[in-house]
Amino acid sequence: MTTFIFAGGGTGGHIFPALGIAEALVAARPGSRLRFLVSQRPLDAEILGKERLAGAPADFCPIPAQPFSLRPGAFLRFITWWGASVRAGREAIRAARAEGPVVVVAMGGFVAAPVVQAARVEKVPAILINLDAVPGKANRWIAQHVRRVLTAAPLSPGHERPGWEAIPPIVRAGAVCDLAQAECRREFGLVPDRPTLLVTGGSQGAGSVNALLGALAAMPDSPMRGWQVIHQSGKGAAEEVRATYRQAGVGAWVGEFIDRMGVAWGAADLAVSRAGAGSVAEAWANRVPTLFMPYPYHRDQHQSHNARVLVEAGGAVLAADLIDPGRNVRGAGEELRGLLADVRRREAMRKALEGLGPAEGAARAAEAVMSL
Repeated sequence: MTTFIFAGGGTGGHIFPALGIAEALVAARPGSRLRFLVSQRPLDAEILGKERLAGAPADFCPIPAQPFSLRPGAFLRFITWWGASVRAGREAIRAARAEGPVVVVAMGGFVAAPVVQAARVEKVPAILINLDAVPGKANRWIAQHVRRVLTAAPLSPGHERPGWEAIPPIVRAGAVCDLAQAECRREFGLVPDRPTLLVTGGSQGAGSVNALLGALAAMPDSPMRGWQVIHQSGKGAAEEVRATYRQAGVGAWVGEFIDRMGVAWGAADLAVSRAGAGSVAEAWANRVPTLFMPYPYHRDQHQSHNARVLVEAGGAVLAADLIDPGRNVRGAGEELRGLLADVRRREAMRKALEGLGPAEGAARAAEAVMSL
């Protein structure tokens, strides 16, 4: 039986799509062996430590990979740990190969690159799953050393790559819920017939998004009156966010991390989110109108490009994160005010998302992986 080694981590945006593909592989080939080589960041272990795939715990191993950077200190760390990360990849491949064929599934980013190098040395097939509309340095390098490249995000103009195969967005089964909307709301202890806003800054939260929602909730003419909120705050921020909603009289479930994202999306009439590939894919799959506030510090602004397909379809709105709470209230806050007040607009956005087709990228990616 084949062992599929997934390489990628550092954020939920790399790990959750890997889990989606892994689920599809297990469904297509019961008994397949799965291994995840991830980063040493605590988030990776936190996510994978809770996972069960085909009834068994996810088998994961952190490796010491570091992001590439030309800054002297960061470059030294990258060089120092590159060799150790390649060795860790080779050891994982050799151990798996003793039991049968091996395929490396690179999910992109700094963790995947040394594992692809290990696959080259060990002469095992590898495939790249590109998740962002603007491929980063690591993915551009990886693409030169794998047998196939799939891209789950339409590549932005000027960033097209010959030979890269487009697939729909990748979401795991747990990111979509087939419960009724009222039941999803009850799962979070909320009123079943009240409009619900989902707020997520991605797997690590976003302080500026938290501040914006807190400022809007506290306004005398708050646009959030009559709404309730499911809010993923990020580590260390939940109590402050919870207190803000409580003082404003806004019903809310607040947590550092949402384990049941499918249920959260199923409860939502509208979302405010970062525009990481995973969040964009989940908004698409769940047909939830979304105000995207892309992470503002990426040089290539790839999150803005990630959201482009939903914005152009009419199913999402893009608003810059200006960091300063006052400026965000006047910018993204006014966009959100309009969306909260306009049920017809939200319904039109939902219908636009329905026109995008199914988010079946996990099954498509699994087929490609099994073809190697």
